[in-house]
Amino acid sequence: MLMIQLLKATALVVDYDEDRRELLASGALASVVQPVLNRMSQKLAEEKPALVRDNDVVASTWLPPIPGGPFRRLVLSEAKIAIGRFVPQTVSIEVTQEGEYNPQRRLMASGGSELDTETIKGVIDQSLDLGACIITFTEGDPLLRDDILELVRYVDPQKAVVNLFTRGLNMTPEMALKLKEAGLHNLLVGIYSVDPEPHDALRGMVGSHQMAVEAIKIGLEAGLLVTMASHVKGGQISQISDLYDYAAELGVQEFSIWEDVAKRPEDQLTQIDRETIIRFYKKINKTPGGPRIFANTYFEGQMLGCMAGRRWLHVGVDGSVRPSPYVQETYGNVKDVSLKESWNRIRKSKKYDQFRSICPGQ
Repeated sequence: MLMIQLLKATALVVDYDEDRRELLASGALASVVQPVLNRMSQKLAEEKPALVRDNDVVASTWLPPIPGGPFRRLVLSEAKIAIGRFVPQTVSIEVTQEGEYNPQRRLMASGGSELDTETIKGVIDQSLDLGACIITFTEGDPLLRDDILELVRYVDPQKAVVNLFTRGLNMTPEMALKLKEAGLHNLLVGIYSVDPEPHDALRGMVGSHQMAVEAIKIGLEAGLLVTMASHVKGGQISQISDLYDYAAELGVQEFSIWEDVAKRPEDQLTQIDRETIIRFYKKINKTPGGPRIFANTYFEGQMLGCMAGRRWLHVGVDGSVRPSPYVQETYGNVKDVSLKESWNRIRKSKKYDQFRSICPGQ
């Protein structure tokens, strides 16, 4: 039996029993944290992880590896959340609209000019001060920013992991190696159909499907964690199995299913649709081999509740601050007020206090 000490603090010690996949807490905060750790332990015991390495376990590419500094902060933030002090564990930052070729989708993003390097670094600093343990660079294609490697390197690896969405528009073997050297935790690539034509139509660019596939292959070759992500809406649930098989064929560590924002009544997922996603999630994650599945239908719908304004904070390309990318109401702008003030405004609004199985805007 291997016991790995993950976290030491005056008020809390957490041990991980690798053989039983069990997390145990001791110390003054143990009674607060242990129920959270019990849920984590149950998932570790019931579901396959995304990846097991020599020195850590990646339960999901969306979460910090066990052990490590970011996981330590995740546990501490859960202790605070347990007593009602919500922490933005994930902060997503739109760094560019370059690469967004679909006008309809572009309208969903924040308007205005991009934030400069120093402003984004300031957002990162403030996010870490608030307790964030996951920083995600998103929107358009972040790889089109000249300073993206600098931004990835800037995130303190002892405090947070870095995720990055790409459409594959600037992915090369050299870039993938540089991302790995810079400390990128997880490369996220959206693929919305096994057939290139619907994907290209959604992206508004012929050949975008092939570029996304190549980005996945290049990332894996460089030794990066890679997640293939898909958004689904009403009428598309039957495609999930084919998409998963495609993800398995490509060899990614995780296949991620997100509920799309419904623009029309027919786009809305039904309760039967959501139950189908959850059944598929449970079946795959209990089956050895192949990629793990992440589904916000389960993670937010049943496990934690909608994370918007509770565990998630989003910064738009123009600096506007929102509870998540799917909520359009803003609570400040990083150019004018601190991220802490915007987070306080969100929390004081009381709009995000309740456990919600369906997030606003979906």
